Amino acid sequence: MKTATTLLHAGHRADAGTNAVAVPIHMTTSYQFDSTEHAADLFALKQFGNIYTRVMNPTTDVLEKRIAAMEGGVAALAVASGQAATMMAIQNIAQAGDNIVSSTDLYGGSWNLLANTLKTMGIEVRFVDPTDPENFRRATDARTRAYYAETLPNPKLHVFPIGEVASIGNELGVPLIVDNTAAPLICKPFAHGAHIVVYSTTKYIGGHGTAIGGIIVDSGTFDWEKHAARFPMLNTPDPSYHGAVWTEAVKPIGPVAYIIKARVTLLRDAGAAMSPFNAWMFLQGLETLPLRMARHSENAAKVAAWLDGHPAVARVVHPGLFEGMQAARAQRYLEGGMGGLVGFELKGGRAAGRAFIDALKLFYHVANIGDARSLAIHPATTTHSQLSPEAQLKTGVTEGYVRLSLGLEDIEDIIDDLDQALAASQPAAVAA
Repeated sequence: MKTATTLLHAGHRADAGTNAVAVPIHMTTSYQFDSTEHAADLFALKQFGNIYTRVMNPTTDVLEKRIAAMEGGVAALAVASGQAATMMAIQNIAQAGDNIVSSTDLYGGSWNLLANTLKTMGIEVRFVDPTDPENFRRATDARTRAYYAETLPNPKLHVFPIGEVASIGNELGVPLIVDNTAAPLICKPFAHGAHIVVYSTTKYIGGHGTAIGGIIVDSGTFDWEKHAARFPMLNTPDPSYHGAVWTEAVKPIGPVAYIIKARVTLLRDAGAAMSPFNAWMFLQGLETLPLRMARHSENAAKVAAWLDGHPAVARVVHPGLFEGMQAARAQRYLEGGMGGLVGFELKGGRAAGRAFIDALKLFYHVANIGDARSLAIHPATTTHSQLSPEAQLKTGVTEGYVRLSLGLEDIEDIIDDLDQALAASQPAAVAA
């Protein structure tokens, strides 16, 4: 099936008990076991099925299957948030003493998670500039467990060189984890060599700012056994699951060692489970995702073109306006649109940026992206405010930088609001 069809049909045809076409919301904590033998087989992984909603749920299962099909992966694991997805994707293969090599071009919350929280767990994160993919090779050693990046980094919007870094990872035995939150459908990281994809489903997949969630998708293409010395957590007996060696335990069902381990150890122990109701909300979002991504991209491109050359704007950040190498990467990795995000630098710095935000009437001033509504924020004082000035610059944030997430409104209404807010920012710019 083509992608738009997949998002309507994959993983579910009709409810087995009622023939209902819509996916039911299974709001249950527990599941009746057929017998003591059946229960024992489930817990021993001799048989796969529902045990407890902290670990799996029938509604969530459809979401996992549908997103895995969308990405071309073998399996997926839904969790409570995008941050939980990033954390678990790394913790699944890295422990104290290990390191991760990450792109510097990240959302502020991800930077904090990698730079500070993982450090408290003994996992070092080495940040490198992705402009030169070879920086990933240079930062790799025997304890490197993964490379990490965002496809369309928020707010820098420089498209990550997925194929180049994945190729280096394949050569050295290091998987590439890609956060594709800002580019669902318009980028297919697995097609370019990435091994694991994570999403904040809160954003474009949900699409309406109504539910928090995240998901990890396994391509099934990384050979964990071949690189057993680098991945002991998948290739040596796991004391948290009666000595299971995950690469061996899952062979009868396919190349899903990574995602099964994440489910039955990390999700079981940390408990960052997605609510079945939220899973159902994300399923509704998936059904219209192709239509929405096209409109988000269309509106963003028009806004970027309108802002470019505006007298109050020093520069505009949008993949469609890039030149040289950045333009080539955008053309290579983004298909059918350049995404719904636009950044721009206001003349007048922080004062102008704050005045602009405060003058908006149609746009919502929120920390989210990917909503049906248009959104705006001043990252230096919000999403990236916990970063040092040096770290802010590395992620693409300056004092006058504003990030827009373009919604589905009429483009004339969007531009009218931007126009009056830009006019309001100029007295602040002059005063500054």
